[in-house]
Amino acid sequence: MLKLGIQIAESNNMRLPNRLVASMVLPLAACAIGPSSSNDSGFGAAPVIPVAKTALIPMVNIAPVAQPPVDFSPKAPEGFAVTKFAGGLAHPRWLYTLPNGDVLVAETDAPKPHDEGSGIFGWIRRQVMKRAGAGVTSPDRIVLLRDANGSGIAQMKTVFLSGLHSPFGMALVGNELYVADTDALLSFDYTAGATQITGTGRKLADLPAGPINHHWTKNVVADRTGKHLYITVGSNSNAGENGIEAESERARILEFDVDSGHLRPYATGLRNANGLSWQPDSGALWTAVNERDDLGNNLVPDYMTEVKAGAFYGFPYSYYGQHVDTRVKPQRPDLVATATVPDYALGNHTASLGLVFYDQKLFPAHYWGGAFVGQHGSWNRKPHTGYKVIFVPFAHGKPAGLPEDFLSGFLTADGHAVGRPVGVALDARGALLVADDVGGAVWRVAPK
Repeated sequence: MLKLGIQIAESNNMRLPNRLVASMVLPLAACAIGPSSSNDSGFGAAPVIPVAKTALIPMVNIAPVAQPPVDFSPKAPEGFAVTKFAGGLAHPRWLYTLPNGDVLVAETDAPKPHDEGSGIFGWIRRQVMKRAGAGVTSPDRIVLLRDANGSGIAQMKTVFLSGLHSPFGMALVGNELYVADTDALLSFDYTAGATQITGTGRKLADLPAGPINHHWTKNVVADRTGKHLYITVGSNSNAGENGIEAESERARILEFDVDSGHLRPYATGLRNANGLSWQPDSGALWTAVNERDDLGNNLVPDYMTEVKAGAFYGFPYSYYGQHVDTRVKPQRPDLVATATVPDYALGNHTASLGLVFYDQKLFPAHYWGGAFVGQHGSWNRKPHTGYKVIFVPFAHGKPAGLPEDFLSGFLTADGHAVGRPVGVALDARGALLVADDVGGAVWRVAPK
């Protein structure tokens, strides 16, 4: 991988200094680490937050993408069966189940331009991420999958919406389908049972994007009344290195009032919130947040948390509450003093993105009210962590215990990724659906 990075640089007339190349050897070598994450203490309601460790060269330990065996299937707990609901998809990232059982899949990736002006280290990271299956040309569409005979496998796959701009989140309210592009909230007229939308969408609001657009994904979820939408907007940097001004209107969850069209910050300081889901017992909105890098192997834990209206969660000035990130200039101790501690840590560098609460009854009672989290997987930790879907049990609306592996096997023993789970959703019968962007598939997990 090191050789690959140097060759790419030289092919673009970018001569790397010998000292820089030498210093890259340590973090870039030894990429074939097994899937164990047993030494990761960043899980649960009280994770260990060690002293930060910064380095001149960022840690890079990618799991290169490998072709899965013909008979590959992820592993679920005893008593569950895994089927490939659909394959042959183009970078499927996010899922949404319609009331009639049809499943919408956002086939998408980062827009262009994206993350411009990030320097040599940003360039190196982009080359490495391509090895991990990211950085493909965005298909910019939503496809519809239909299982008409109830077999657990989609018999129909059709392009439902095209001509979008890095679409991600989807939400249906009545006969109006909302779609969050990377730069706009759109709405489309929807007819139950339709397999394609050909009408022109309406732009309801501009969303923060621009030439950097570091975290480009925008998710959207409606409240139970359908009168408010909540939209995730990620940060424009890892930890403010593009300047504080680049973080204006970023790293937050927005609330959109459907009747008035007014858009306002609902919660701020959330570096890269993706998953949004309503906890069925408490009725509270929760989110999964992908935290910052380059502070050490065991910093900073990704997390999920109840989203409190008006709360500030630290980014970029602090992490996991009031732990100050000294890299950020200028400092804001006044804001850090108000930072809210997240509810539950999901492991260091796991890239926890998908989130859905189990509000159905098909699964055993152990799973009722708990959370499924899609962990896309680390690219800068040894050993690797994530690359699976975990389950967090809940009781009385709060996390109740350590996470459990629910869908794994995407990472081989020699450190290659044969899949990377992202979005998670429930189908109309209560089975779990998992979008696997590297494997080009949607997996379905249900009791045998």
